[in-house]
Amino acid sequence: MGGVEWNELSAKANGGTELAARELEARLPGDLLDEFQIVLSRFVSADPTKIRILWCHDLPTDPASAHLANGGWRRFHRIVFVSRWQAQAYIEQYRIPRSRCQVIPNAVAPIRVDANRRARRPNGTVRLVYTSTPQRGLNILLAVFDNICRERDDVRLDVFSSFSLYGWPDGDRPFRDLFEALDRNPRATYHGAVPHARLRDALVDADVFAYPSIWQETSCRCLIEAMSAGLACVHPDYAALPETAADRTLMYPWQQDLGAHASVFHRALLQAIDGLRARDGRLLARLASQKEFADAHYGWDVRAAQWEQFLRGIVTLPRRLEI
Repeated sequence: MGGVEWNELSAKANGGTELAARELEARLPGDLLDEFQIVLSRFVSADPTKIRILWCHDLPTDPASAHLANGGWRRFHRIVFVSRWQAQAYIEQYRIPRSRCQVIPNAVAPIRVDANRRARRPNGTVRLVYTSTPQRGLNILLAVFDNICRERDDVRLDVFSSFSLYGWPDGDRPFRDLFEALDRNPRATYHGAVPHARLRDALVDADVFAYPSIWQETSCRCLIEAMSAGLACVHPDYAALPETAADRTLMYPWQQDLGAHASVFHRALLQAIDGLRARDGRLLARLASQKEFADAHYGWDVRAAQWEQFLRGIVTLPRRLEI
């Protein structure tokens, strides 16, 4: 049987890669998928009876990508990347011909929001949200949020962050002190990992996606969903984040030094909070435009059609490849 190749770990995981793969399976014809072996980053063995596609979500430096070295990319008819930035990084590291590469961005189901949600918020409270794994900048967010709480009392923070989402509960151990520090701030709530439907509901209740990323994102599903939810998205112009955001978010210049990064993020976050409190017309118009773009460009109806066109275009390729 062809289609997306699941293993014991990925079948139980609920990260962005797995959510996208399940959505793709549900939306494409089964007889078409059956012609392919679609590998979700982690490669085990090639099926010689199928057209082989590697669907990359990782960085080229990830150990899971090492099998592409020394011409290992030749095992695959095509390699699909989630951004141009990611594709270029792999091409340069593994000398993959562009003819073997295809960029198909991530996708999300558009999020319905109430345009008047902020107007009903008691005392004009602005709710911040963080929805990624902890190593990607949560330490910077907590330090900045603690400082902001000393300056004002109109902010709240909800953090949804845990490696248990991927079936790796031990991955949270290095961050226990960080999670405990979040719990000590009475205006912050640490939720850990929650079902995806609940996470989307939390975005509807939020105002700002606070993401001081120090991670080289190959794309960013969290950011895409925040854009669709109409949140003020505050993040650096680092790695594939500018490509994902398409210059429609509240980006600030990336800073390698963590202290400098925190300072720039702090200023950008306060500007977003103050703009929302004042119901700044230009900011609100920008957020509406951002949502319109995210829903149109990243919606699953568009992306599923793109995937189907791509697969039908290569379905007649010979199964055998010269290694």
